Amino acid sequence: MSLATIKFPRCKILICACVFLAAMISSCKENKAGYWGYSKQFKPVFDSTSRLLELNQPDRALAYLDSSVKYIQLNTADRFRVYGFHFWVNNKIRHNNDKALAYADNMLQVIQHSLNKDHYLSYYGEANFAKGDALFDLGRYSEAYNSYYQGYLIGKNSLNTCTLSDYTYRMGMITYKQANYKLAVSYFKRSFTQRQECKIEFISFYRQQEVLDNIALSYKNLNKPDSALLYFNKAMQYINNYGRQYPTRGEILNVARAVIQGNTADILSARGHYGQAIGLLKKSIAINLKKGNDNNDAALSEIKLGQLYLKTQNDSALVPLLETLRVQLDTIKSGDAKAGWNLLMGDYYFGKKDFAQALIYLKNYHHIKDSLTEINLRLKDNNVSEQVGNLEKQYQIAALRNKQRTYLYTGCVCLCLVLVIVLLGYRNWARSKAEMATVNILNKQVNAQKNELENTLFDLENSSQEKDRILRTVAHDLRNPLGGVASLISAMVEDTDYNPEQLELLKIIKEAAFDSLELINEILEATDTNPTQLLKLPVDINLLLSNSVELMRFKAAEKNQKIILNALEAPEYLFISREKIWRVISNLISNAIKFSPVGTDICVTITDMKTDIQLSVHDQGIGIPEDIKNKVFNMFTDAKRPGTLGEKSFGLGLSICRQIIEKHHGKIWFDSNPQQGTTFYIRLSKTNIPVQNPMPV
Repeated sequence: MSLATIKFPRCKILICACVFLAAMISSCKENKAGYWGYSKQFKPVFDSTSRLLELNQPDRALAYLDSSVKYIQLNTADRFRVYGFHFWVNNKIRHNNDKALAYADNMLQVIQHSLNKDHYLSYYGEANFAKGDALFDLGRYSEAYNSYYQGYLIGKNSLNTCTLSDYTYRMGMITYKQANYKLAVSYFKRSFTQRQECKIEFISFYRQQEVLDNIALSYKNLNKPDSALLYFNKAMQYINNYGRQYPTRGEILNVARAVIQGNTADILSARGHYGQAIGLLKKSIAINLKKGNDNNDAALSEIKLGQLYLKTQNDSALVPLLETLRVQLDTIKSGDAKAGWNLLMGDYYFGKKDFAQALIYLKNYHHIKDSLTEINLRLKDNNVSEQVGNLEKQYQIAALRNKQRTYLYTGCVCLCLVLVIVLLGYRNWARSKAEMATVNILNKQVNAQKNELENTLFDLENSSQEKDRILRTVAHDLRNPLGGVASLISAMVEDTDYNPEQLELLKIIKEAAFDSLELINEILEATDTNPTQLLKLPVDINLLLSNSVELMRFKAAEKNQKIILNALEAPEYLFISREKIWRVISNLISNAIKFSPVGTDICVTITDMKTDIQLSVHDQGIGIPEDIKNKVFNMFTDAKRPGTLGEKSFGLGLSICRQIIEKHHGKIWFDSNPQQGTTFYIRLSKTNIPVQNPMPV
């Protein structure tokens, strides 16, 4: 009778915690600031909790985390990571999977409030995989596969190979446990290839060596020892070649080497190379018996070593090893290890002809093994390939339904647009006909009253006002239907059920609608001839400029640009119209974004000029040619140009800016050349009125 234990890749508390922390930290550092969406107050809490887990103190880590966040206003990313800490400890360390499932549900719930698409995709994939892990450990396999598949769809639709690698890794682990080793090899190899495209970091490196080890184990169980030995060597070479990049992770890497050594010993033992196998097992045991390392793997390696001692009739080494194992099993919660020890004891007494003692241990072995087999049978009876195939079919059916719905909505929108265009065309034709009659009458009056120049000029002025009125009327009538179209298209773009081609078409329609609305609004303001009194109040120019910059950062991020704000050291209140000045600042920053190349910086500066405040917006863009510099502030100027990515210009923005600044008795001008970009300046007088109830910004 021989030892028959199943070896799965496993990690104990220290290894799991460190790898998990590396995953979280690496995901956080994808953000330029170093922490992906975490608040300033939460960053030190995150670091301290991570450190306690690295020190193998999970209970203390959670106690510190829970007590600290009571006094912090948490944002979405903060709450997500708090639930993530709790999920990991309960699932991977405490094995309280009911509680872990509740925390995974909380992770899914909290990301519904995320406004950042990249954050949402990353968090949604992580939360679904977490929920799948908890459900799988609870034996709810169908629900687990559904959660895994939701995470897979995130990676598939967003072309995120790292998320796809996490999915195929889990499918490999499941099919391995189902003893479908051939399919497991396919999944593990695909996971390895997909993760090669991910950012180089410790979590990716550690997962890759583990996957190579898993491929070798699968080949071993397929009775392909040469292939198994090849991949065990690849896993060891991978650690040796790339592990030196992580000098602070030396102990974890030693544990990984020890696991591979123990697995390699199985192949050598099967080939009769007992001496080499014993040497590798001793090295593996010496590392993994250390506190905080993979003690479970060490126990299994000790059982393998005992079998070799039994085969080589080395009782002097076998007996103390058996006694040591008996003591270790009091603290190691491993069914495989206990089953292996009882089998080893039975074989030992059987060889000593003590059949009564051998029978006791062999009965214990079969009792434990039957319990483990029953669990494995439940998993094997669950056909993962069939269930994943059913999920794929359901997804395809839903996609077809959404596609049909999209065609219907698109048809309705197109029909409405056609009707609007026909109505507007008829209205314009009728008005044009009336205007032509008016022009003919005016021409006759001009020819009849050539000498009455003053009356003619008066008529021309009336005609100009009529033109503005007509233009305002047309713009006003167009704004409402176009606003409705823009809102509808925006809602459709937010829907994630469209394929990339449909989504691109919708985005084009959305951009055209909003460009038209912007043009209409500028026409309405530019043609507003009614004298209006500006509502001026004391406004903190620092705060106003800061808010304007923050709102424009999202637009700049679309071109990978960065806005740098140089504000005054202390608040400075100006007696201005907050809305009008805000529009001027936003227009100047928007122009800087529009006419600057991708990846450049835009500098916004406030300067105290003693009696005045000077604002400047400097870009590194294409500059303003000499032949149009004197036209840029004209209304309906022909100096308008497309942006660096083809953005549209209407030629009204700077004209409106000058009108606003002049109404504030200020000054606006610019300096520009093609090599250094353009700088627009605004100078406004300081207010001498005491600030009692400043204008909120």
